Amino acid sequence: MPELRQRKYRKNKNGRGISYRKCGDGGQEEKGTRVESTGVLWITVLFMLGIAVSLYIGYRQAEYLDTLHENRLWFSNIKEVEREISFRTESGLYYSYYKQMVEAPSTSQGLYELTHDNITENWRTINVLERMNVYQEVILSIFYKALNAKTWIKPIFFYINSVFALHGMYVVALYSTAWMLSGSWVSGILAAAFFIFNKADTSRVEFTIPLRESFAIPFLFTQIAFITYYLRPRTSTLKQRITHGCIGICTFLFVLTWQFAQFLLLLQAVALFVLALVDIIPSQKVKCLFGIHVVSLLLVCLLQFCHPMILGSLVLSFIPASLMALYIKESKPPPSGIIVRIFKLVWLVISALCLTLAINKIIKTIINIEADEHIFKFLSAKFGVSHTRDFDANLYLCVGAFDFLPMDTFTRLTTTFVFPLYAAAQVLILLFVAIAVLQILCKVDSKENEKDKGSVPEHILSERPELAFHAVQTFLFGCMAVTTMRFKYIWTPEMCVLAAVAVGDYTMWKYILSRLKITNKVSVEIVRHAAILIVLIWLIIRVYPDVVAELDVLREFYDPDTVALMSWIKHNTKSAAVFSGSMQLLAGVKLCTGRRLTNHPHFEDKLLRQKTFEVYQYYGRRDPQEVHGILKSIGADYIILEDSICYSRGPPRCTLPHLVDMANGHMTDGDTQEAGLVKAKHGRFCDRINQKDPLYTKLFPLVFKNKTFRVYKLL
Repeated sequence: MPELRQRKYRKNKNGRGISYRKCGDGGQEEKGTRVESTGVLWITVLFMLGIAVSLYIGYRQAEYLDTLHENRLWFSNIKEVEREISFRTESGLYYSYYKQMVEAPSTSQGLYELTHDNITENWRTINVLERMNVYQEVILSIFYKALNAKTWIKPIFFYINSVFALHGMYVVALYSTAWMLSGSWVSGILAAAFFIFNKADTSRVEFTIPLRESFAIPFLFTQIAFITYYLRPRTSTLKQRITHGCIGICTFLFVLTWQFAQFLLLLQAVALFVLALVDIIPSQKVKCLFGIHVVSLLLVCLLQFCHPMILGSLVLSFIPASLMALYIKESKPPPSGIIVRIFKLVWLVISALCLTLAINKIIKTIINIEADEHIFKFLSAKFGVSHTRDFDANLYLCVGAFDFLPMDTFTRLTTTFVFPLYAAAQVLILLFVAIAVLQILCKVDSKENEKDKGSVPEHILSERPELAFHAVQTFLFGCMAVTTMRFKYIWTPEMCVLAAVAVGDYTMWKYILSRLKITNKVSVEIVRHAAILIVLIWLIIRVYPDVVAELDVLREFYDPDTVALMSWIKHNTKSAAVFSGSMQLLAGVKLCTGRRLTNHPHFEDKLLRQKTFEVYQYYGRRDPQEVHGILKSIGADYIILEDSICYSRGPPRCTLPHLVDMANGHMTDGDTQEAGLVKAKHGRFCDRINQKDPLYTKLFPLVFKNKTFRVYKLL
C-alpha cells in the first residue's frame, strides 16, 4: 500500500483612503474643494504599498504550497511514474488528458482524440470535452507548447506550478475583499494569514492538485472580490462596466472548470435575489449579475457541446423565476402596512421557488436529463427522507467528503480565533440586515424611491450593501458546508474574510470609541490598526512553531506495489488491452500506461454508473460464469482485484463488497435477516478466486500478483 516515509538522503490612515469609500467606515473622502497634493501623494503611496503587499503574499502562498508538496512527496526526485501515481483517483484521470494533449503531435489532433475518445470507456466512444470539465488541461497544454516550455520545465511541473499560481491569486482575492470591506489593507493581511495558517480547513490543494475545485475556487473568490466592489454605492458607470467584464470572465472560468459550480452560483443568485427583493441591493445591479450568470452558463454549455447538466441546472431555472418575481414587485406600488408587505415578500419568494421547480422540471422533461438523478437519491437518503439500497446513492453516502461537517473543524478554527470572530461578525451583520429590512418596510411613502428604480430606500446599510451580500452568501455557503463536508473549502475562506473585517472595521471602532468620548479620526485609525496588528502577532505566535515543524518534516512518496503493477501492465500487455478494476485505480492505469478502461471515477453519467455497478460484481456474490459474461460483454481483457477492497474492514455497511451485496439483494457477512435481502448462492468472487477455486480460475487465470494487487486474464 502507498505510504509516506522518511527520506533516505542521497500607520496612519492607511485604511480609509485605499478603499475608495464614501461612507463612514474609514473611507470617507474629504469634502473640501481641494485636496492637498501631499495628501493625494500619501494616499497613492499607501494604495500602491497595499497592492505590493497583496502581490507579495500571493507569491509567497504559491511558493509555500510548492514547498509543502515537495517536502511531502520529494516530488522533484521521484520517478515520473511515481509522480503520476501520486495523483490519486479522479485527479489522475484529469491529468491524463493534459498529458495526452501535451504528447499529441498537434493541438488539433489532441482535440480530435478528446472528442472521439474510446480509451476512457472502451465500450463506447465519448466526447471528453462534453462529459468532463477538462478545458483547463487543454488550455495549459496549449500554453506549454506555445511557450516552448519543454526546454526549461517538465510538463508535470508546469501543471502543478500553474495550479499553485492560481492559489496565489486566490489569496490576493481574499486579501482584496477584506481590504474593500474593512477599508484597510492591513485587514487584508489578517484575512490572508487566517486563510494560510488554517490550511487544514481552508484548502487541500497540495494533496489533490488536479481536482476541479483546485482550479475553480480561485476564480470563484476572485469573482466575489469584483462583486464586492461592484455592489458599493456610487460607483461610476465606467468602473461598473469594467467590473462587469471582470465578473463575467471569472464567472465563465469558474463554471468552465468545475461541474459543481452551478450549485454555488445558485446560492449566490439566491443571496442576490433576497437582498434585491428587500431593497438592500439595487435590483438593476442584481439583474446585471444575473445576466452575467446566464451568459457564462450558456457559453460553457456551448463549449461543452450543449451539456444537458448545465441546461438542466437549478440556477438557470431560478434566475428567470427570480426576475419574474422582481418584475412583479416593481410593477406595482408597495402596499401600505408592514404586515401586508411582509406577506407579499414571502409570497414572492415562495412563487419564485415554485416557478423554479416548474421550469426545471419542464427543461429536464424536454431534454430527458437523467444524469443527475443519483444526486437527488443521495440527498433523499442522507436526510432520512427515504431508505435506499441503490448502489450509487450509498456509494456517495459512504464517502467522507459527502458526510456532515465534523465538529472538530470548529474546534481547530476556534483555536486560531477565526470562528469566534466570524460568528460575531456574521450575527452582527445579519442583525443589521434585519434592521435594514424593517427600516425599508416601515417607509410608507415610497413615491420618491419609485422615481428611480435603480435606487434603494435609505437604511442602516445604505452605504455598505456589499456587507449584506457577504453575510447572506456566507450563511448559505455555511449551510451547504455543514451538510456536505466537501464544501467547507467554500465556507472557511469567507470565514477568514469576515473574521478579519470584524477586527479591522472602521465603523465598528468609531462607534466603540465614541462611547468612550473618543471621536478623533486619527485615534480611531490608530486603535483599529493596533487591534489588527495585535491579533496578527498573536496568530503568528500561536501557529509559527507548527508551521516550522511542518516545513522541517521531509518525506518521500513510496508505493512500490503500484509502481510494479503499472510497469507490468506497460511491458506485458498489448496497447489495446482493456482493464477493469476499482474506479480510483483505473484512473492511474490510464494515466501511467494509456490502456483502455471499462470504468473510471468521473461518476456523472448514468450509463457509466450502471456499467460500474456491473463490473463491480467481482466484489459481490455472483456466479463466476455471470461475472465472466458481464466483463466479456464490455470487452474487458483483464481484471485487477485489490485485497484492501475485498477484505475491507471499513465502517459498517460502507465497504464496497457490502454495497454491492445490498444492491444485489444479498445478505452480507455478519448481517442478520433483513427484509428484502436473501442469502447468496455463491461465495464472494474476489475471495473464492483468491483461494484458487477451479470454477473461477478456469475462467480467470492469475497473471500477476504482489502484496496489494492481483491481475487475472479473461479467457
